[in-house]
Amino acid sequence: MVDGKYLFEVGGANKTFEQIKDVSDSFLAVDNTETGYRNRIPLWLFGFLY
Repeated sequence: MVDGKYLFEVGGANKTFEQIKDVSDSFLAVDNTETGYRNRIPLWLFGFLY
């Protein structure tokens, strides 16, 4: 949870939105993927924030 608003769920490439489907402002940070789409963000992009 970031700023009490944004929820990030971290998982592998096969991770689904099942756990966070009813949460607004939620995102998946997934491994083993090159590009993101909608609320699926590649995990490696978070390395640029460090």
